[in-house]
Amino acid sequence: MPGLLGKKIGMTSVFSDGKNVPCTVIEAGPCVVTQVKTVEKDGYKAIQLAFGEAKEKNTTKPMMGVFKKAGTTPKKHLAEFKFDEDYNLGDTITVELFGDAEFVDVVGTSKGKGFQGVMKRHGFGGVGQATHGQDDRARKPGSIGACSYPAKVFKGMRMAGRMGGDRVTTQNLRVLKVIPEHNLILVKGSCAGCNGSTVLIQK
Repeated sequence: MPGLLGKKIGMTSVFSDGKNVPCTVIEAGPCVVTQVKTVEKDGYKAIQLAFGEAKEKNTTKPMMGVFKKAGTTPKKHLAEFKFDEDYNLGDTITVELFGDAEFVDVVGTSKGKGFQGVMKRHGFGGVGQATHGQDDRARKPGSIGACSYPAKVFKGMRMAGRMGGDRVTTQNLRVLKVIPEHNLILVKGSCAGCNGSTVLIQK
């Protein structure tokens, strides 16, 4: 499952086959190989990639040791990927990795929307009619449990609460264009996260 760490730049649109197609611009990499996991030592094969510059004063000493061993500057974000190819410490992987990819999955953190009711959070349709004397229950959730037995609200009941801020995977986004000189990849449609947020792109 090869992939890269990147940053969501924003959305735009491009013309493709005579149609104006909405797309998301992602700065994918360059990512530095900071650790190489092997079956003999770690029990599985993978590589750890680092993305985004960080200040040395904000980096812990153990992580500084990892970065110095890889011969790179301190990085802000780390992630592991399973690669079939063999890479060495300090190697740089760029957006050219997706040059032959037709579809990718993008993992991001959705925008936080604060405390929301059941209609916005879960898509409830509302309770009852707008007339017949009731005027304060149009957007209420209705019954949330039994009245006698079991006298409790079951875990997982869809209720009002904090919405957003979740890890969201958007699958099978078509790759429209790869711009290696600017480390950019354009994918069709939208992906979770605000502009400037860190995303994970997988083949």
